[in-house]
Amino acid sequence: MGAGHRHGTAVPEAPGTVRWALALIVPLALMTLAALVWLWPSGAADDGPETGSLTRVQASVIAVKLGPCQNAAPEAPLDLGDSPAAQPPDPRRCGTATLKFTSGPREGQYATVALPSGPGSHVYERGDDVMVIETPGAEGIERFQLSDHDRTDPLWIIAAAFVLAVVAFGRWRGLAALAGLAITFTLLVLFLIPAILDGRPPMLAAIVCAAAIILTVLYLTHGFTPTVTIAVIGTLASLALTGLLAMAAITLAHLNGITDESSFYLDHDYAINTQGLLLASIVIGSLGVLDDVTVTQSATVKELAVANPAYGFGELYRAGARVGRAHIASVINTIVLAYAGASLPLLLLFRIGDQSVGDVLTNPVVAQEIVRSVAGTLGLIAAVPLTTALAAWSAARQDRTPTVPAPRQPV
Repeated sequence: MGAGHRHGTAVPEAPGTVRWALALIVPLALMTLAALVWLWPSGAADDGPETGSLTRVQASVIAVKLGPCQNAAPEAPLDLGDSPAAQPPDPRRCGTATLKFTSGPREGQYATVALPSGPGSHVYERGDDVMVIETPGAEGIERFQLSDHDRTDPLWIIAAAFVLAVVAFGRWRGLAALAGLAITFTLLVLFLIPAILDGRPPMLAAIVCAAAIILTVLYLTHGFTPTVTIAVIGTLASLALTGLLAMAAITLAHLNGITDESSFYLDHDYAINTQGLLLASIVIGSLGVLDDVTVTQSATVKELAVANPAYGFGELYRAGARVGRAHIASVINTIVLAYAGASLPLLLLFRIGDQSVGDVLTNPVVAQEIVRSVAGTLGLIAAVPLTTALAAWSAARQDRTPTVPAPRQPV
């Protein structure tokens, strides 16, 4: 990013800029740390209803023996009108498979299991690595069930390719980005999710988690500079505005966050505040795009100030805002396409059911995605003028007379 560029001439940071940056960031960091400690899950949360002692182990498919299929049509979960007749089971999903366990107490032993033939089940072939569930109390062929393909090795290969590509292109900056990604993942897994399950307010936990990610990852990736500090402040302010807008939109649209079996299960069996969970998901989802926009705007204004020492606040703000408008125009389309892609199967179901556009848009699932997109986009739009104004104000206060090293005297 521009924040890390170096030119032949350097413009020193004004001491006042450094002081006000520290005066803002240090209290924010201390408040975030205190909130993390206060909201940190106790670890004594209820694990939920007892689901039985099911054991998942790894196995390899040694042989597959196909057999006749039972033509049992499943019940349709949705009323889609004149839907086509149920298709017969795929012959490749009917029969039995011989497995050799590769983990767990039965490692090295063999078992015969029935191939799953229900809707959405996978096709298994000889040599496939699979996950198997052992059902307590069952006997014979019904004791073990094929659960899914074992994706451990392929995911490790994909992750290794990702790491190599990032390091090869980004070098030390790439390593810093990977470290930031690890911190983000750690905060989400060890703090946000357990805190919500422990009964903490989802919205508050998401804001604290987002602030911790911003304060840690941005400085780790881009360095501790006033340019990055401006991006941090712009991101935090825009994120708070996004949360307020999302809260108002969810209340206005009467959304409760329950749109599928997962959210219903969390509400019914775990008493999770699903509306707060929806707000939290909007905040976390907006964070990734917000920090990209704010860092870009802050670095752009800094580079404009270096390239044009005569520019004052107004010129820097207008030039930076022009770049920001072009950036936002492309990001808005990116956000809408991302949510549309995630909801594509559901949109196809609505189309099969021959529902009108109005019915589709007012459906809770689609309405939830519309609110998510609008709140995130409004937060992004607010981030551009806010961050640009802060960066222009900071740059205008600096002495931008380039410092050129003195020529070396001949010996």
